[in-house]
Amino acid sequence: MNIIVPMAGRGSRLRPHTLTVPKPLIPVAGKPIVERLVEDIVARSGEPVEEIAFVIGDFGAEAEAQLLAVAERLGAKGRICYQREPLGTAHAILCGRECLNGPVVVAFADTLFRADFTIDPSADGVLFVQRIEDPSAFGVVVTDEEGAIVDYVEKPTEWVGDLAMIGIYAFKDGERLERELQRLIDEDVRHGGEYQLPDALRNMTNAGLRFLPGEVSEWMDCGNKPVTVETNRRILELTESHADPTAVTTDSVILHPVFIGAGARIERSVIGPHVSIGAGTVVADSRIDNALIQDHSTIENARLSGAMIGSHARVDGGVRDVSLGDYSTIQG
Repeated sequence: MNIIVPMAGRGSRLRPHTLTVPKPLIPVAGKPIVERLVEDIVARSGEPVEEIAFVIGDFGAEAEAQLLAVAERLGAKGRICYQREPLGTAHAILCGRECLNGPVVVAFADTLFRADFTIDPSADGVLFVQRIEDPSAFGVVVTDEEGAIVDYVEKPTEWVGDLAMIGIYAFKDGERLERELQRLIDEDVRHGGEYQLPDALRNMTNAGLRFLPGEVSEWMDCGNKPVTVETNRRILELTESHADPTAVTTDSVILHPVFIGAGARIERSVIGPHVSIGAGTVVADSRIDNALIQDHSTIENARLSGAMIGSHARVDGGVRDVSLGDYSTIQG
């Protein structure tokens, strides 16, 4: 099995954090979003993963090396592919065409989840969905009486169902998917100026392929600051608290679950619950809960709740629910 992770988007809804770090490489509960994503797929797929293709923009050599290391840690070969222009979801997947062979999972790097990746032998693929109260902002699948998918509706204005696609797809036949994606390009089938995956899915469904919806037990978004902080909270609840052995805590109270990175220092503070503190970060005389703080930052005399703080940042004083980017300072 191969995995393709389209992740070339700019992550503008998560600024200022994505001004310096590509969104999929932002750590949540101590681990980059994209690493958690592919780690969960590998753990739940039930078969070995041979290659992981990361479809990126111009992220730079350091980010590319990080991605290849993620694949290596999971026992797979990493492949860097490029989407030079934002031409849609179908185009993004096709940029990873070297991995479109045999069984393939496509996972867009905005989402973390819990799901069973066992595919019904009678199905040609599984499209993972979540029941949404108001699905009007999502792509929705329509199913027949037997539960098979018969249509795909983007941002429906009228009720067609509540099964929203969350950006994770498992296909039995990567080569067939490649042909359908290429067909969109060759025939210039666009919506909103872009080549969209649901058009290829609809063509395959109309040709007789059988796709089933797969409901996820957990769906955690990382699209903007509030939902990323919420995802950090949920990941901490689903995993064990972790404090690196090199972290130092003095005259402080730790309320689990938390993640505390290597070399972090906590003095005269109350930390938690649901707090992640990155490597080398110093917290002094502060109270922090439900927050995500990255590496080598300094928090002093502060009360933070719901905050997201980047790396090499400084917060001095005040009560805040703040989104502060890398190398930034806020005082008073």
